[in-house]
Amino acid sequence: MNQVVNEVTINGVTYVQKGTQEKEFNGDIKIVILQRGWVMVGRFERDGSECKLHNASVIRVWGTKKGLGEIALGGPTKDTILDNTNGVVEFDYLTVVASISVKEESWVKHL
Repeated sequence: MNQVVNEVTINGVTYVQKGTQEKEFNGDIKIVILQRGWVMVGRFERDGSECKLHNASVIRVWGTKKGLGEIALGGPTKDTILDNTNGVVEFDYLTVVASISVKEESWVKHL
């Protein structure tokens, strides 16, 4: 029986085998409005019609008085509810209704 171990925990610290972790993507942070009412935020990547949002969250409740532009500049409010997807969301570019560039400093700690 062969068993592959890519990580080990020693004294409460987890070590991961070199080369087995996905590299963190550092693209621009965008709020993306998708078909069927999905509003998401993350680091946007596009390759042709294939799109990804890295470190993505669904913006379930905007928590704004002035719409999405308010949180694009100022980041989430105290009433904003983000549902972390714990990874990468993939979608076709044809499903994008609109995207909003955000002020990175306002969002970086929330992703």
